[in-house]
Amino acid sequence: MSEPPPPPTACSKILLCVLPIAEIAIGAIYLDDCPRQSYIPIYLIVMGVFSLVLVLLSCLLSTLKPEDRSTTWNSLITCFLFCWFIAGNVWIYSIYKPNFDKNTTNVDPYCDKTLYLFAFWVTTLGYICAGLLFVISCCC
Repeated sequence: MSEPPPPPTACSKILLCVLPIAEIAIGAIYLDDCPRQSYIPIYLIVMGVFSLVLVLLSCLLSTLKPEDRSTTWNSLITCFLFCWFIAGNVWIYSIYKPNFDKNTTNVDPYCDKTLYLFAFWVTTLGYICAGLLFVISCCC
């Protein structure tokens, strides 16, 4: 059995768990609060759960010897998360900017402001991070 990961790696993996836990919590709390696009809370919950599984799987794989590691599950989950991210983009950006007022008699169904803005900015943050990684990789 190999040594546990060094503290910076362990701390970074703990930090990587914060966003998925927040996604699960926000999605569960506001599960029925977006009639305009009911898939948004489900998107957050599924994205959070599979992101946590990916982090936990990477922790498990880091404890194994290199010859015992299998990246098949890691690759499958990453592929699923990419496809799910694209679906989430469609659900989130297609209703921009939704009606946030639950009490209006407007024909346009509402979407809870906290839920929508959280999903919008988490998705946008994904693009910002991807852009930064691209720029950094081009510079190095």
